[in-house]
Amino acid sequence: MQATRQDILDYLRRHAEATVKELGEHLGLTSTGIRQHLTVLERDGLVEAREERGHVGRPALVYRLTPGGDGLYPKKYDELANALIEEARQLLGPDALQRLMKNVAARFSAPYLPRLEGRPARERLEMVSQIIQERGNVVAQLAWSGDELLIEKHTCEFWNVATKNSAVCALDVEFVRQLAGQDARLSTSLLRGDDSCTFRMRSPKGAVVEKR
Repeated sequence: MQATRQDILDYLRRHAEATVKELGEHLGLTSTGIRQHLTVLERDGLVEAREERGHVGRPALVYRLTPGGDGLYPKKYDELANALIEEARQLLGPDALQRLMKNVAARFSAPYLPRLEGRPARERLEMVSQIIQERGNVVAQLAWSGDELLIEKHTCEFWNVATKNSAVCALDVEFVRQLAGQDARLSTSLLRGDDSCTFRMRSPKGAVVEKR
């Protein structure tokens, strides 16, 4: 990162937002120079601008970090999650930890359930795949194997935690089970060195699922 642009990001990180004038006064640069740097930072998706009205004349542009810009700064979420899981295991025991993971999965799935309830079996399963992708997974493919539907997930949003606490896999399976409204089994696992996490599901008893 070029030094002046890093200074701009650091200033926005400390102050939440700033105008070109404020950044220029802080860095000792002209407005033109600041705008040139901001143009590059906007192009790279690190800052964004909004218009601030209430002044005479043209609205002033106020700049702030995007989520991508904020993501450049260290986060310790994985470290915190691993520490909490280890403490829960020691305090509660492994069985209670598994129940805890399932409760967390239910909390994660709850916002999506209104979209899924009442859907035909195949449509619901296809929507489960869409939701997995919405949560940041690069690939979530559907495939039929006999009368089972397979959802293959080639990335893991909890990878840095799962590599130290495999109990997280139970959370992932329960999340899919809650969304699908039926039993889900993990037949392959990224954690075990496979190419994907593959969830196997049958259509609910009595439901008709057409194969394409």
